[in-house]
Parts: sequence; C-alpha cells; structure tokens
Amino acid sequence: MKLLPNAHFESLNSKLSSIENNECQIDGRVESYSCKMAGNDKKLYKLINKDGETANDLQALSPSQQSFMAQTGSPVITGLGGFSAGQEQLYNTCSRKTLYYLVATLNASFFPDYDFSDAKSDEFSQEPSVQFVKKVIESNLMPADPQVYGGIQQQLWQTIDNEITLSECDIYSYNPDMNSDPYAEEGTLWSFNYFFYNRKLKRIIFFTCRAVSKIALANRHDQDMSEDMYVDEIEEMSSSPAAVMTY
Repeated sequence: MKLLPNAHFESLNSKLSSIENNECQIDGRVESYSCKMAGNDKKLYKLINKDGETANDLQALSPSQQSFMAQTGSPVITGLGGFSAGQEQLYNTCSRKTLYYLVATLNASFFPDYDFSDAKSDEFSQEPSVQFVKKVIESNLMPADPQVYGGIQQQLWQTIDNEITLSECDIYSYNPDMNSDPYAEEGTLWSFNYFFYNRKLKRIIFFTCRAVSKIALANRHDQDMSEDMYVDEIEEMSSSPAAVMTY
C-alpha cells in the first residue's frame, strides 16, 4: 500500500487532533492509500493466500455495528470488540484480496509500531452505508468539541468524498480484541477504525481515531518525566570524578 500525499488531509488531521474538552484529547487522522503493492506487501499477500487458497476465496466477517445496535438497542461504542454470546447475527464476507488490502492498510498506517499480518477476517466488519458510519463518527467527535468539529465537519466529508467518491465505496471497520488493538492502552475512552474502499479507483481512505483521558495523559507525562530524571541522574553519577575507579 502506498500513502498518497494530500495537503487537505494533513490540514484536517491537525484540526482533528486539536479537538478536546475537560475530560479527553482526540488523536485522529485520515489517510489515503493506493492499493498497489509496496515494500513487504508481496510477503503479506502470500501469507494471506497460503495453503492453496486463492485471492477470490470468501472470508467470513464479523457482524456489522448496525446489526449489533438493532438487536441490543444500545449505541455503538467502538474499540471494545466482540458481541454478546448467543446473539444471532448476519455475517458478511469479503475476498482474501480485500482482506489483504485492509490488513496492508493497517500495517502501513501504524508502521513501525504494530504488525497486523496475523489479523483474521473476523476482526473486520462490513458496514451498511456511508450515512450509518458518518452518524457513528459524528456521535463520537461532536460531543468532544462541538465548536471545533462543527467547524470542520462539512470540509472533512467533502474532502473524503473528493478523494474516494463515497457513493462508490464499500466500508469496513476494524474491531480487534484487546490483545490486538493498537489503542488498547490505559486511558483510551473510545476508538474507531474505518476503511472506505473504492474498487474502481483501487484506493482506500483510512479514518482512525481515539479519545484519550486527560488524566491518563497527565499520568503518562509524569511517568516520562520521572524516567528522564532517573536516566539523567545515572548519567551524571557515572560521569562524575568520584565514580571513576583508579587502579
């Protein structure tokens, strides 16, 4: 997958990450990828299509978030993964080739900190419509900071549409368990990962976002400061004349 430079997205990403309130800070980005193999993509493609399986073989996906809402009557809280046992769900499928594109996009976006090569198809879902996904995204971002998000809302969706043509897209989400979730660290309040895939353009827009507790951010900062001070003290002790041994 090749990241496609987009100055409009870079500007929007800066504004997305400025969204905050008294409780949380938003960390989000929108990226455009060409579905062309680059770097280690060929190795990943062979891994996903191993054991004689072909690129067109269908893989079962997890139920969409809409089906979860329809059965439970509960709002979608993304990033928590999984559905309740015993619920009857309708499953969508995707080809191995599409699964490869989704996994390769994750690898490209989170490189070098995370590797999703072992991700399975049931960690992904196909969402029913652009309108549904927009509603989920906005139900997360608008309450966080109505002024800032309200100011970029129209520009955000118009820029995405200009890049990918939303009416021609299949939309997928990534809903991993806690062991696979790149946002599963302490202090993450919610997160989402959406892929807008236009087969004709051979392009994917990846929209990933999370809300991080300000208390957790402050604790993390204090911990980093303490670690830095400890390292400085060790270095100072090791370089002082009293620490030098003579024979």
